[in-house]
Amino acid sequence: MGEIRDELEEIKELIKQKEEKPKKKKKFRLPFSAKINSARAKNNWVTIMRINENGQVTFKRTQINEQTFVEEGIPRLASAGYVTYYKNNPMIILPSWSVEPFSPMEHYNKSLVNGSNAKGFRILLAAMKSQAIDQKKMMAGTFKWIIGLGLAAIIGYAFITGGG
Repeated sequence: MGEIRDELEEIKELIKQKEEKPKKKKKFRLPFSAKINSARAKNNWVTIMRINENGQVTFKRTQINEQTFVEEGIPRLASAGYVTYYKNNPMIILPSWSVEPFSPMEHYNKSLVNGSNAKGFRILLAAMKSQAIDQKKMMAGTFKWIIGLGLAAIIGYAFITGGG
């Protein structure tokens, strides 16, 4: 009976050890069937990242002809403003419910107009940090001047009194 209890305790410990190990988060990798090499990229090939209504994403390669491509029998626009890059792979993000692909520049400009752009906050934060650093430098400079004037006063007093 004692052996069975020991074995059960060992099994419980093994189960606890497996539960404690953190699972590694998988990084996103573009499917091999969707990658475009540099030779094809020069010939206007792009990866189409199609977002369906149910949230599923599919990847497909297609060639751009005269700034358009055909997806499901519907011609879609594909000018330079719609092409983004993921690890040197040209990509167009295409919602299935829209004729027009996702445009990063258009959404960037909208965020500037709405005031929801983070760029202004980054500039403001950088300015605040530089002001804080300048104040510290000014304090360090004044502290050196105070010490220098104090030493000069001591030396001047020593000369005036005759060093005694």
